[in-house]
Amino acid sequence: MYRRKEISPVEVVDAVLRHIERSEPALNAMARLTAEHARTQARTAEAALLRGEARKLEGIPVTIKDLQQTKGVQTDFGSNIFKGTVPDVDAPCVARLHDAGCIMLGKTTTPEFGWKGVSNSPVTGVTHNPWKHGYSAGGSSSGAGAGAAAGYGPLHQGGDGAGSIRLPAHFNGVFGLKPTHGRIPNWPMSNNDLATYMGPITRTVTDAALMLEAMAGPHPWDYTTLEAAPQDYAAGLQADMKGKRIAFSPDLGHARVDPDVAALVADAVKVFEAMGAHVEQVTPSWGPEGVELVDFFWPTVYAGYTRFLPEWEDRMDPGFAAMLRSVENVKLSTFMNMRTRRFTYCQRIHEFFENWDYLLTPTASVAAFPATLLQPAHWPEEPGFFRYIQFSYPFNWCGNPAVSVPCGFTAGNLPVGLQIVAPRFDDLGVLQASAAFEAARPWSQHRPAPG
Repeated sequence: MYRRKEISPVEVVDAVLRHIERSEPALNAMARLTAEHARTQARTAEAALLRGEARKLEGIPVTIKDLQQTKGVQTDFGSNIFKGTVPDVDAPCVARLHDAGCIMLGKTTTPEFGWKGVSNSPVTGVTHNPWKHGYSAGGSSSGAGAGAAAGYGPLHQGGDGAGSIRLPAHFNGVFGLKPTHGRIPNWPMSNNDLATYMGPITRTVTDAALMLEAMAGPHPWDYTTLEAAPQDYAAGLQADMKGKRIAFSPDLGHARVDPDVAALVADAVKVFEAMGAHVEQVTPSWGPEGVELVDFFWPTVYAGYTRFLPEWEDRMDPGFAAMLRSVENVKLSTFMNMRTRRFTYCQRIHEFFENWDYLLTPTASVAAFPATLLQPAHWPEEPGFFRYIQFSYPFNWCGNPAVSVPCGFTAGNLPVGLQIVAPRFDDLGVLQASAAFEAARPWSQHRPAPG
């Protein structure tokens, strides 16, 4: 439409900003808007289009999660500790989106330092699910997921340390991709044993493919980035699922799943059978061990933040502070022995994928629940990692690409996601499977009522 001069970036940015301003602060997906900067960028994009010098994503609006540094734009990390910080440099994924022609609308909300899968923080308060006010939009890319569902533009940058792209996609009924580790540079590098990823949250698979291409590629600031140059992922989305070897695990051998979620996911799996794939229900031998590992590692990798407790504890998320207190006395020898176990666990996952093109699971065990709770009220209180998000973290550790695709709605009209995981490096493959499912079960026409 830009090329045909039917609309201009200035008109699009103005329209999206008007929509956001009408919807905020009731939805509360934006930590802050950068409206004037966006309008300036839109005029620049309009001029480039008129000159015939448009870049691939020229004039396309994007939001950036408030855990990513943005040059000259306040970045709070969801915490009072760093509230008011104004970075002097863009994170590489942000710079690449700018270089591709994207227009930043602002920063989206996140829990404090991205520590949980629920959409509230001490700085921004509650981010609401656009399908049901007062309910969680997931985390930690809370505002990105809610904004994608609510029409805050087409492209939203998320980050994923244990499911933080896929969970908001699941809770908000949109598409989220955690790519292969190293596909997109992550800087500053998270001190969590390389478990954090950058990736897209979008309404369609094609938009995610375009966004992945823009952000991907090696970068000197992240020595774990892959050498491979970005592919034109959007051009290669069409692929036949006939004959594909697909494993389906409804519970990874240990996870509790609400019946309505389990039913929707099981029905979604039948789509791949109808496309001619060979689908087999499996119970991975490596699944149950992950529970003990994540209970140990999730709080431990945040141990560096204990230095803030003496001064800041009363202004921190109480749950985050309590988690930090729980790991103050963890011994180095214990950490290293558990790390060795986790490496073995990851090897077993990679051995599993030698026999399968894809693994299908629920993205999470439950649909959205009240955003002030750490877990659903009908779930038993248990120590350790949040039990309703047991499907996502294994693939942060082992590096496989994984997505959440919308696969239906509960009786309460709350979205549910199907997780698709592919072998490491097969980002195109996981996008192809997602595109095939999207074609069979379109979801982008489903939109929450305006707030």
